[in-house]
Amino acid sequence: MSIIAKRLSAIKPSPTIAVTQKAAELRAAGRDVIGLGAGEPDFDTPDHIKAAAKAAMDRGETKYTAVAGTPALRQAICDKLKRENNLDYTPEQITVGCGGKQTIYNAIMATVEDGDEVIIPAPYWVSYPDITLLAGGKPVFVACDDSTGFKLTPDALEKAITPKTKWLVLNSPSNPTGAAYTADDLKAIADVLLKHPEVWVMTDDMYEHLVYDGFQFATIAQVEPKLMDRTLTLNGVSKAFSMTGWRVGYAAGPVELIKAMNKIQSQSSTHTASISQAAAVEALNGPQEFLGEWCKAFAARRDLVVEAINGTPGLSCRKPEGAFYVYPSCEGLIGRKTADGKTIESDADFAEALLEAEGVAVVPGVAFGLSPYFRISYATSEKNLQEACTRIKRFCEGLK
Repeated sequence: MSIIAKRLSAIKPSPTIAVTQKAAELRAAGRDVIGLGAGEPDFDTPDHIKAAAKAAMDRGETKYTAVAGTPALRQAICDKLKRENNLDYTPEQITVGCGGKQTIYNAIMATVEDGDEVIIPAPYWVSYPDITLLAGGKPVFVACDDSTGFKLTPDALEKAITPKTKWLVLNSPSNPTGAAYTADDLKAIADVLLKHPEVWVMTDDMYEHLVYDGFQFATIAQVEPKLMDRTLTLNGVSKAFSMTGWRVGYAAGPVELIKAMNKIQSQSSTHTASISQAAAVEALNGPQEFLGEWCKAFAARRDLVVEAINGTPGLSCRKPEGAFYVYPSCEGLIGRKTADGKTIESDADFAEALLEAEGVAVVPGVAFGLSPYFRISYATSEKNLQEACTRIKRFCEGLK
């Protein structure tokens, strides 16, 4: 008998991490590889945040904290949610985890029973369905292609809800598409949810501050306060503050749910690092001016990539509202052949052939549940992006 639990057979390692590791291995072997798979900003953590972490260490704040997070951080999160989202939460309604992924994991594990359904619009961040499967739940995928701006429509949501539905997961701006829901979009979805009081909504707002062209971010509990008592609002400091390695995510919701999530965490990681929590307090309370400069840089990179991809034979790309991803279609290349005679039968074939031929690493759409597309992360320098786009175009033009 195998020592490995059978439940692990239902899930797979993160495909986005796998692409990044593959690119690193090829570089180590001497290949010239441009990695466009990483989901993290290339900017350094701002100095004032790093200084706050150093100061916390100097004060001796290196011991255990409360499972739910330090009082200072939970209060800073409450203040942020009130200041930026007009949401009123108390510290006992806040939990802090080791990144956004753990807060999602804790929420699903604390609530999903065998056979419960979780509605996940596709394309989706890769961990939503696998965490659901680990809990014994059933992911219910709703395809949202570029004809709807990669966004869930009210009609599609209505059709997906069944008596077994426990959660709806929303991610705006989205990983992998960068698509973002307007307040009107969210109100239309909320109107459906108000007819189904048994369905909870988990809103992943991790890319909240990375929006462009004057887009106004909104979150569903802000748009429809009647949903507050069954909404879990998720966020963190990883993306907006370039703190992916610090591992700080947080969630705000009803006390009963937050307590259950804390119970899960108390038997796993206990809490995120005390030093990271001190840094997160400064991230939320401290200067925010750098965000404008970062957004300006990201928007310029987005425009560079979208223009280049739309000028490439067989590819097309919608301009997203936020995050630092684009999600081009490669439908026009399906059935074409590479120089060595291999047929491009899927987006996975496209990504593999592109990496082999030109040393450009992208993530195929199959990883996110919607094909034939692929994800490009433009969280790298314009120089790298220009060279990558040149290689992509050369590869596509060389197909027969």
